[in-house]
Amino acid sequence: MTGQASRGMTDKGTVFMDRLYLIKHGGVEMKILVTGGCGFIGSNFIRYILNTHEDYEIFNIDALTYAGNPYNLSDVANNERYTFVEGRIEDRELVSKVVKGVDWIIDFAAESHVDRSILNAYPFLQTNIIGLQSLLEAAKNSDIERFLHISTDEVYGSLHSDSGKFTEESPMAPNSPYSASKASGDLLIRSYNITHELPVIIARPSNNYGPFQYPEKFIPLMITNLIDDKPVPLYGEGLNIRDWLFVGDTCRALDLILDKGKSGQIYNIGGNCEKRNIDLVRIILSIFGKDDNYIHFVEDRPGHDYRYALDNTMISTKLGWEPSVDFMERIRQTIDWYKNNEWWWRPLKTRLASISRGHWEK
Repeated sequence: MTGQASRGMTDKGTVFMDRLYLIKHGGVEMKILVTGGCGFIGSNFIRYILNTHEDYEIFNIDALTYAGNPYNLSDVANNERYTFVEGRIEDRELVSKVVKGVDWIIDFAAESHVDRSILNAYPFLQTNIIGLQSLLEAAKNSDIERFLHISTDEVYGSLHSDSGKFTEESPMAPNSPYSASKASGDLLIRSYNITHELPVIIARPSNNYGPFQYPEKFIPLMITNLIDDKPVPLYGEGLNIRDWLFVGDTCRALDLILDKGKSGQIYNIGGNCEKRNIDLVRIILSIFGKDDNYIHFVEDRPGHDYRYALDNTMISTKLGWEPSVDFMERIRQTIDWYKNNEWWWRPLKTRLASISRGHWEK
């Protein structure tokens, strides 16, 4: 990394303060602090904002844990409206510095892989609860206009096939250490809104897919395995159902929520694209010209939620958002991206070879 990114990594909070001074004397309209911006959704969001809002400045703080990759943003590293600092949100001194002077905070920072939380829950509690509290406390002591926290549909628990969809009023019933840590974070955010009147909003997207998703996740794991002519692992009988959402649609929804969302509100962001895991695998196999012989059924993971589905009524009626893309078109584009960007995912895949990706690999 060069330019802004490398300078931010070296000077940490000092760079943020220097840049904020310059911005206040320039023409930038909005200063946004993004946490976890080197991850999958965070990096796509940063790129989206820089491309669509010429008067927005982005400050990105990321711990660069195994799934945080600065190369996700190599194409914007030298953008004058982008600054990167390597650091953890649990670092209260650093967070208190970088929060001062920004208008909005959007919090992507999280440990997010269910299988890893089953093997070791501690990092999930540390980042998703303790780190979040550090960020909320810093925001409370600043002049933040908006704090948008990215949660997950998994906080609601599991649905039966005939149970309709989760709304924002559905009770939380998390079933994994990961989703329990995210639900705990959501409750912590609620407390800061009610007790301290912090202008917080929670977004709960469904399962995302698209470019720059870490190759341990379901869709990129399948794609990269098939590129290498390897079988794809599938939990149980593959009957679990997920609601799929292209990451570009998520970025558009988050942009709308930041601009028009109501403080204290929760917004579900669903893809209206429910598919059984085995059907999704077969779609991808067909695009590769392969058959079911490439499916490797593995032991189901503990507490595997059967179905997720989100009701979009709130964000649709209040903010005018709808998922806008055709699934087959976007999954083909995603496959093409991984085919054309082996330089990005193959080193990550090599690293994963020595690290368990799931319960079935123990």
